[in-house]
Amino acid sequence: MAIGKANASGTRDIKAIAISSKSKEFDKVEIASGPCGSCRQFIYEMSQVSQIDIEVIGSTTNKNHITLTTIEKLLPLRKKRYVDLNIPSQIHLTDSQNLLIEAAIKATDTAYAPYSKYHVGAAVLTKDGSIFSASNVENAAYGSTICAERLAIGNANASGARDIVKIAITSVSDDEKKNKITSDPCGSCRQFIYEIAQYSGFDIEILMSDFTKNNIIIKSIEQLLPYGFGPSQLHIDVAKNSLLD
Repeated sequence: MAIGKANASGTRDIKAIAISSKSKEFDKVEIASGPCGSCRQFIYEMSQVSQIDIEVIGSTTNKNHITLTTIEKLLPLRKKRYVDLNIPSQIHLTDSQNLLIEAAIKATDTAYAPYSKYHVGAAVLTKDGSIFSASNVENAAYGSTICAERLAIGNANASGARDIVKIAITSVSDDEKKNKITSDPCGSCRQFIYEIAQYSGFDIEILMSDFTKNNIIIKSIEQLLPYGFGPSQLHIDVAKNSLLD
């Protein structure tokens, strides 16, 4: 909303944004959490317009706890240069990692992407070894587009599987240049993964691969969404469906 008000006034050269929160449910909010993944994506978009690595300030209402960082640190790997990442990966995959990436690659065949021509596939692995995959589904009303990562998690959830331990993401595009870089989840998808990680209790491993598996980056959701906002910030244990002590 704050960015929207600035934009409505014709101002897009945003340098910094401060965030604070309070709740009537809890007397003390001791953690200065960062913005949710979806808001980070929004801030990141504006940083691309302004060409400024926007400073993000998180604070408790009493200003006793303050975090100071930038949007590029809050959304690692979002900013990529082709020259930096067109380097063959030296990562040696385990059998489960390889199978998961292959499932994500296969899923790109079913992507519905008539607008971006960017076919994304995702596959999740559960604790018992089950794999659930999906692809992105675009829409002429752009906001209705659904990313592959969220659909893959939804596919698993529909089968009653929420104990997700890994997710693989890959993409293929009509633009050959884009096929040489890894696909990382957007801010909204990171938020989605972060939520299910708090349910499963696993710091979900995220395998980001190009279509040929020449370039692979492996990170955890905690690494891709630092200072994350989730159920624990609301004092809720989603696994037990109860308030935290």
